[in-house]
Order: sequence, then structure tokens, then C-alpha cells
Amino acid sequence: MDIKICGLKTDEALAAALAEGATHVGFIFFPKSPRNILPEDAGRLRAAARGRAGAVAVTVDAGDDFLDRIVAAMQPDLLQLHGRETPERVAAVKARHGLPVMKALPVGTAADLDGIAPYRGVADRFLFDARPPAGSELPGGNGVSFDWTILAGVPRGVDYLLSGGLNAGNAADAIRLARPPGLDVSSGVESAPGVKDVGLIEAFFRAVAAAR
Repeated sequence: MDIKICGLKTDEALAAALAEGATHVGFIFFPKSPRNILPEDAGRLRAAARGRAGAVAVTVDAGDDFLDRIVAAMQPDLLQLHGRETPERVAAVKARHGLPVMKALPVGTAADLDGIAPYRGVADRFLFDARPPAGSELPGGNGVSFDWTILAGVPRGVDYLLSGGLNAGNAADAIRLARPPGLDVSSGVESAPGVKDVGLIEAFFRAVAAAR
């Protein structure tokens, strides 16, 4: 099972994620997020993860110039598009940068899984995140979850990460109910918005290990 720790900003948090065996580490490039990081700072942190975990650049409806800067400074292994990017935009980003793309889709009801079809064969992977609460300016990282049993309706062969409201207390339920290929956690391992907590990162991995 893949485990992605997202929204990293410090050496200490990155070291904890890597020590616990994270398969992916995510860096968020979205000014409205408390987890926002500059491409150059992410590039420095990314260097420590090279060869140990996949580095993911998370953007929200980013333009070509900003994506160019991120890719040049960070050299990510994967681009996560967490906005309203169309299948055509996903294809264009892949072609421009020659990198695999994970498309985030908001999920609240079973009908939301219909959104997978237009991206199949375009996105390399999906991230199913809870729909943001009313008034939130963040497409993810809101600390809310959804009914994980919905994911039983994901078509066979669709690779994805489950995200939204995960923490050490509910990771076992998420694994039991959805049996996902991977989990993505951000706010659930924080002591305050944007502040990763080493103890909570360790607790999350212990919970996953126990559930498996």
C-alpha cells in the first residue's frame, strides 16, 4: 500500500515521513494553503527524498509558467493536479513535462465516481478527496472525509489514493472499508494548519501497519 505524506515544509517532517517508510512525499504550491511552499524550497527538500520516496508536486489550476518553474526547481516524479483541470489540460501538462499525472477528484456521493471516465487513459492515477466544506478556499487539506464505502464502485483497474480527513484514529477503518491502493494524509498529521507533527506521523504509520 502506498502512503503519501502531503504538505511537507520542513526537514524534520520530511525525515520522519521517510524514516517511517512513506512511498510518496508531497509539496503543495497553492498560495491560499497553509502548506504552501516555494518551488526552490521544495527542491531542496526533494533532494533528501531522492531514491527513497516519490516526490509529488501538488498544484491547483496552475499555468504553464508556474508549472515550468516548479518542475525546473523541484524535479518531481509526479504532478498532482488538484483543481478543475479538464482531461485536455491533463494531457497537455503530461505532454509538456513528460511526467505522470495524478488527477484529484472530489467525492461526496457515488455519482461523483462518474467523473473518473473522462480522465481514464489520460491521468496515470487518481486521488479521491472529500468535497471541501462550504466556504473553504482549499480543494483539499480540509480535514473532512466522505463515505469510504462509495469507493467499492471504482471501476476495476483504476489506480488511486484515498484522501480526506485521514488520521491515526480512522486509518484502519479506511483500509477496511475501501481497501484502497494507497492513502494520502496531510492535516491528519498536523498539530496546527500547515504544521506537521512528527509524533502524529509516526502514529499514522503505526495505525496503518496494525490495520494491514
